[in-house]
Order: sequence, then structure tokens, then C-alpha cells
Amino acid sequence: MKRTIILSALTVLLTFSYTMHAENPLTSRFGTPYGTPPFDKIKIEDFKPAITEAIKLHHDEIEAIASQQDKPGFKNTIEAFDRSGRLLDSVTSIFFNLLNADSNDELMELSHEIMPVLSEHYNNISLNEALFGRIKQVYDMQDSLALTQEQKTLLKNSYKSMLRSGAALKGKDRDKYRELSMELSKLSLTYGQNLLKATNAFEMLLADEADLAGLPESVRESAKARAESKGKSGYLFNLSYPSYAPFMKYSSRRDLREKMYRAYNSRCIGGEFDNREIVRSIAEKRKELANLLGFENWAAYVLDNRMAHNCEGVYSLLDKLREAYKPVADKEVEEIKVFARELEGKDIDLMPWDWSYYSEKLKDRKYELNDEMLKPYFEIENVKKGVFGLAERLYGLKFVKNDSIPVYHEDVEAFKVLDEDGNYVGILFTDYYPRDGKQGGAWMTTFKGQWHEPDGTDSRPHVSLVMNFSRPAADKPALLTYDEVNTFLHEFGHSLHSLLSKCSYSSLSGTSVYRDFVELPSQIMENWMDEKEFLDTFAAHYKTGEKIPEELVNKIVASAQYHAGYACVRQLSFGYLDMAWHTITDTVPADVMQFERKAMRPTDLFPEVENTGMSCQFSHIFDGGYAAGYYGYKWAEVLDADAFSVFKENGIFDRKSADSFRTNILERGGSDDPMTLYVNFRGKEPSIDAIMERDGIK
Repeated sequence: MKRTIILSALTVLLTFSYTMHAENPLTSRFGTPYGTPPFDKIKIEDFKPAITEAIKLHHDEIEAIASQQDKPGFKNTIEAFDRSGRLLDSVTSIFFNLLNADSNDELMELSHEIMPVLSEHYNNISLNEALFGRIKQVYDMQDSLALTQEQKTLLKNSYKSMLRSGAALKGKDRDKYRELSMELSKLSLTYGQNLLKATNAFEMLLADEADLAGLPESVRESAKARAESKGKSGYLFNLSYPSYAPFMKYSSRRDLREKMYRAYNSRCIGGEFDNREIVRSIAEKRKELANLLGFENWAAYVLDNRMAHNCEGVYSLLDKLREAYKPVADKEVEEIKVFARELEGKDIDLMPWDWSYYSEKLKDRKYELNDEMLKPYFEIENVKKGVFGLAERLYGLKFVKNDSIPVYHEDVEAFKVLDEDGNYVGILFTDYYPRDGKQGGAWMTTFKGQWHEPDGTDSRPHVSLVMNFSRPAADKPALLTYDEVNTFLHEFGHSLHSLLSKCSYSSLSGTSVYRDFVELPSQIMENWMDEKEFLDTFAAHYKTGEKIPEELVNKIVASAQYHAGYACVRQLSFGYLDMAWHTITDTVPADVMQFERKAMRPTDLFPEVENTGMSCQFSHIFDGGYAAGYYGYKWAEVLDADAFSVFKENGIFDRKSADSFRTNILERGGSDDPMTLYVNFRGKEPSIDAIMERDGIK
């Protein structure tokens, strides 16, 4: 449910003193193709006045709903509430997307001014007694209203979101809610910016040939280009994924692998960008806020609005998977220890910085398969054709590059998306490469959601796909690893969820679903990566154009279950850590690292490494929407394995199966209970059998 609230005009003016521009590109009608953001005209100084104007407009819209004399009804209260704040949504989506994808010191500083104002605004709406009173009246008479299922869901969400945002609180409790929610928004913002700064602060410049031992030529070329872009000579490695991951996988210099590992996993533990006290404060204030709203802890509060329903449901999943996968993971680690001893001719104490290196070498021996063999067949332009082509075969979509649409950085491309009849579906922005000021990782977001206007017009979405792939080298195009192609498919699945949405209300459309359901459309896409029929559609050598040899494809398929135990247990460790922080009912522990080690110990596969940890860099739960929800990745894996079994039975390009997945899942957003949507597609509730069979566990 989108956040909506109120801020008095006086507070706005006191907070943001400015001279109103005659025409602010953020608040004026966008004169761009398909109403996309006018990135070529937007300046940083436009954001403060635009947000102030948008807040004032939203305030007026809410006041009009809350103070009207007409009897509360679905249209004049619930629909009006959903449609309020469109300008504010537009301006803030642009601001926060740029803050994540193309940031600088000025934007970061501005975000610290903007967040408290937005937090106060949203609090004012959620605590608006007159508004809540009208929503409650409609909610109480819902049985007498002839509502569609989507309208029933919107009504329930509107009422429940107000309750969950403190609407029923009184007196000092309301003031406390305001205080806690504002403090949490500031803390999360600082946490994320500390992590970005700490990530950018580390560089390892190598010059000697001995320091480059084991690194393939492509990794060296990328490192050399990275150094040249900074005006340095030699080979530059940093903590961005395209730099860090290949180094850990291929470098035979154990001492340098350890250096990189410690740098990566000690980010924000001590020093200038220390996040430890911020972690404690976020955990404490979330617990206080949950208690204020009548819940035992933050996890209970969050899970009340999830498919898992409660902490017991989450721990049941995590424990079942741990019991099944941990013994397998232990055997995989023992196998690597034996292999490392054989390779090195001596015993070594296997440490976390050894896993990727020896795992890759054993994979190469077992299957004669490694990333360097595959990368020539995963040239980025071919991969785009393959990923976009999959959407065309399944859903009839076409992606037409449109250079007339303004973009926020020269790396970004814009595509007009059409259905098989040539009808406009939406806009897709793609942003593939890392740079300073861009958060690490990969994500999908929207600049504009999908909804129906009051006259029935279908307002289509503008979707952004952001990744951090290896850049092209001086004499080579961008060649992706297998994992990077998999990441592309994953995030593209999120994009399809937004692009194909056919909902009436913005707060229910696209990815506006339960957090433990949102990964199904993304994770199901990864299943195609191990299918020969799909690989044959795009994987061709970037020099010769020769299709990927059948022998290599067979090796990909054969290696699909390689170290599935380790991969699962690693994800479970993060799920247990997340739940540990958010099931605290007493005082938050003083020692962040000690608390973390205890939480993750049941999934330990390696000895502990001092002064390293996850909590201080776990942006998913401390600077994202996955607090008490990281288990959702495994939850969704159960769903995606079960769902993909339909395609395995009927054909991986079967249009009937794709049409069913589209109409029952992708188009419906959050318009109905997710289990209902899933059963409508699958015909039954999911079980863990499919994922265990896929991983070779069962």
C-alpha cells in the first residue's frame, strides 16, 4: 500500500524556504515521449521546491477527502485515497531512484533534508483521525457494498495500512509513533549511505605480475580499464561485484583473496562509516514501534501482512530446509577441503575466502566448465536479445529502443514495450554497468506505476532495470558471466510483473504484493537458464557467431545442482540473522557481532573471521524492504520451483502455461490474496518437493 499522509503548509514553509521557479520540470506536465521523466531538464535544485509543492497538493487532496460532508463511500473515500498523491509519488520516485543509481554528495545531503519532511507528511496522513474515521465507516459496511474482489482488497488494505501506521493510537502514543517513524527513516538513510561510502573507499591497485596470478585475461583487462578510468596505471580492484567476485573466484594469491574478503566483509564495522550503533538503534526502534502497535516484536508486525503469517511459519520453512540441505552442504565443504589438499599438496584450513576459488576449480575438473569458457557466448547484446526474446515467446512482447526518451545517464537505454498486436505496454529503462555513485547489486524499480484513470484509461508503467555488470574492455564487448545472465533474468522477471500489470488501482498494481510473494515472478525466470532450448536462442560466440556448443550446454545442465546445498544454507543464514534481529523482545544486545555470530551459528560452514560480519552491510533488511522478510527468497524458491514444473511438463515455451501465469499472477498484482492467485495458476498449493528435486536433494 503506498504511503500517504499530511503536512501543514506552515511546516512545509518552515522546512523548505525557497523561491518558486516559474516552471519546475518535475511539477510541470512532462512534454516527453509517453510522459517519461524529463531527465535532460531536471536539476538537483528542482527537487526541494517540487517536493514542497507536491506535499502541499497531497495535503489538500487528503483534506478534501477527510472533510467532505457526503456520506463515506467506496468511491469518494477509498478510491479517492488511492488516487491521491500522484505528483508526490512521481517526484519522489525520480529522486530516490537517482539517489540509488546515480548519486553524488549533493543528492545525499539533500536526502537528509527530504526524508524527515516526507516522514512527517506520511505520519500526518496515517494519523489523520477524520480520514481514518471515514475509511473505517466504509470498512464496517463492506458487506452491504457490491464490490469486486480488487475493490475488496483495496478496502481491506486501506483500512489495515492505516491501523498498521498508527491510526488507532491516542495521545502520547501518537506522538511516540511520529518520533519513532521519523528516526527510523533517518537511520536507514544513514545506514545505506555509510555502506555506499565504505564500498567506494576501498581500492586495491596491483602492478606486479605475481599479484595477478590466476586471473584470466578478461579480468585483468577490466581491472586495467578500471585503473585507467581513475587516471592510474596498473590493475585496480574494488568491492563492486564485477570486480570482487571474479577476483575471489580466480586469484591464486590466497593472501590477496583474504585481503579482499576482509575489506568486503568488514565494511561499516568501525571506522568513519561504522554502522554498528545504527543497526542497534534500528532494531530497538522497530521493536518499540511494533510494541506500540500491539505486536510482540517487529517480525510479528511484519508477518501479520505476509503469506507466512507469523514467526512460526517462517522458522518452520527455514528449519525444514536446514535439516534437508545442511548435511549436503557439510559434505560439499568436506569435498572442497579434500580437493584443496590434493591441489596444494598440503593441509589447509579452509576459510571463507577460499570457497569461490576452490569451488570453481573443482567445478572445472568435474564438468570442464567455468565462467571463462562461457563468457564469450554471453555477449551483452546477444543476452539482451535472449532475455527480451524469452518475453516475446512467452507473452508476445516486443522491446523497441527509443533514443528520443530522455535518460538520467549515458549508460542508460530506454525501450518502448509493445504487445503482439502492437499496443503500447510501457517503458523499460536499462542501466547495466557500475560507476561511482551507484549502489551495488541489482534491482528493479519504477518511475511510474500502472493504474486506471477514473475514465477507464489504462495508465501504463515506466520501469527501470538497474544492474552492475562487467563493463566492456578496450577491445572486447561486455561479456557476462553465467551468474550475471541469471541476475538479468531475475530482475527482468520483476520488470515483467510491473509491465504486464492490469489493475485498477496503483497501490495494488505490479509488484505491490506481499514481500514473500514478490520474488516468484523474478525467480521463476532463472529456471530457463538451465534449459538448452533457451540457451540455443541467443548464446553465440561474440567473434565467430557460432552457437554455444551442445557439449557446453550439456555441462551447464549437468552442473545445475553443483553446490546446491551450500547455496541454500548461505541464504538460510541470512534468513536466520534477519529473524534474530527482528524477534528481539527484550533489550537489544550491546555487541552486534556477538549477537550475529550466535544467530548464524546453526548454518556455519567455515570458522569465524574476527571483525567481519553481515549486519553492518545487510542493506536488504536495514535499508530496504526486507526486514523480517529475507526468508521470502527461499519461500519464493519453493513457489518458483513448483510453478516452473508446469512449464517442464508442458514445454518451456508453452504459451498456454505462460498465458495462465500472466493472467493469474503477473497481471493481477496484489489485487487478491497471493495464495489464491497461485492456486488459480497451479491448481493446488505448493510443496517443497519440487525445489528439493530440482536441487538434487530428493
